[in-house]
Amino acid sequence: MIDILLDPQTWAALFTLTVLEIVLGIDNLVFLAITSNRLPVEQQAGARRLGLSMALILRVGLLMTLTWIAALATPIFTVDGFAVSWRDVVLGLGGLYLVYKGVMEIHEAVEGAGDHAPKAGHASYASVITQIMILDLVFSLDSIITAVGMTNNLPVMITAIVIAILVMMFAAGAVSGFINKHPTVKMLALAFLILVGTALIADAAHFHIPRGYLYFAIAFSIGVEALNLWVRARAEKRSVKTEI
Repeated sequence: MIDILLDPQTWAALFTLTVLEIVLGIDNLVFLAITSNRLPVEQQAGARRLGLSMALILRVGLLMTLTWIAALATPIFTVDGFAVSWRDVVLGLGGLYLVYKGVMEIHEAVEGAGDHAPKAGHASYASVITQIMILDLVFSLDSIITAVGMTNNLPVMITAIVIAILVMMFAAGAVSGFINKHPTVKMLALAFLILVGTALIADAAHFHIPRGYLYFAIAFSIGVEALNLWVRARAEKRSVKTEI
């Protein structure tokens, strides 16, 4: 045990995997923020904590069954030479749900500008938690496959996932509040969900889109939106000074 703790490779693997798990958890965090916003304000924080706690339990549980994880990639049937595995099914259905969720949320945000606009708090706690559980499974699968590909050291994998989830729990409230405060940021977050959903569908079809491309597109979009928010804030300050 002491030898493992003193091994620099162990710490390097832990740091690298923790960073990757946090990055992979961003899309989960965005979905969590948007979905929990449909609950009454007093229930939103509890739903986010419960959702992330379930994600932690699910990911650690999956890590304990690595043989089952490996079996997910085994083809269960073939269609015209195209082998379909349970991993393809889970990623495909999860991707379709993300695209559907993103499109419907954008539709409601655009079309709901009148008297029939949906308000926070109109969804039931059970329905929100169910949606979070379904997507936790998809995001957990992606996270676990990444962890298994990075190292075969189970304690390192579990520690990295626990740290990543704790970081997400700490940031969940701030991310949710920021998204809900700025309508354009929320629209951008919904576009991210559609982007991630499309990537999952592509993975299910055995057409892998390098995640670096997705993260670059997301980072570039966030940078542009940050400039917009900065310009808007400066314009509001100038407006206040002029009025004074």
